[in-house]
Amino acid sequence: MTEEKDGVPGRPVDPATGLRAVVALRRLAERLEAVQVAEARAQGWSWEQIGDALGLSKQAIHTKHGK
Repeated sequence: MTEEKDGVPGRPVDPATGLRAVVALRRLAERLEAVQVAEARAQGWSWEQIGDALGLSKQAIHTKHGK
């Protein structure tokens, strides 16, 4: 069955597919964040600068990415 959902006409409404997409996007975002944080650190950015750019505290970023 298809119906208009979120302004997209004719797309099948399948929560399992949508939820798998959410998981995949989260994983991609996590990998992208890790790469960008590593690059920022390599270029001399402080944990505070990175946290500010991501809308998080420097402590949260350091806890997550600090090694």
